[in-house]
Amino acid sequence: MQIKQFEIWIADLNPQIGTEPGKTRPVLTIQTNLLNKISHPSTIICPLTTKLTNDSEILRVHLKKGTANLHQACDIMIDQIRAIDNKRLTQRIGILPDNLKELVKENIQIVLDLE
Repeated sequence: MQIKQFEIWIADLNPQIGTEPGKTRPVLTIQTNLLNKISHPSTIICPLTTKLTNDSEILRVHLKKGTANLHQACDIMIDQIRAIDNKRLTQRIGILPDNLKELVKENIQIVLDLE
């Protein structure tokens, strides 16, 4: 299974603890392809949610229905970055469009204070 940066996958995030997103849900892979190419056993992701929030421009990136083959509108939860074992990734859905890749990168830099 080849994982690439900025792909959307279905992942099983159970068990959930506290405020972590759980369930089987789409996730965005944000880990560098330098690690993905060497078959690193885990992947850094941002979970997606269908509970849309309009007033969180930095913490969320909105994806319209149909973007990257998503069946409904979703938000990428930038503030919920985490590493998961690759065994949690079950199915590749699509690839994030280039214009949204840049927005995700910018928001991650802000949230993690990497500027």
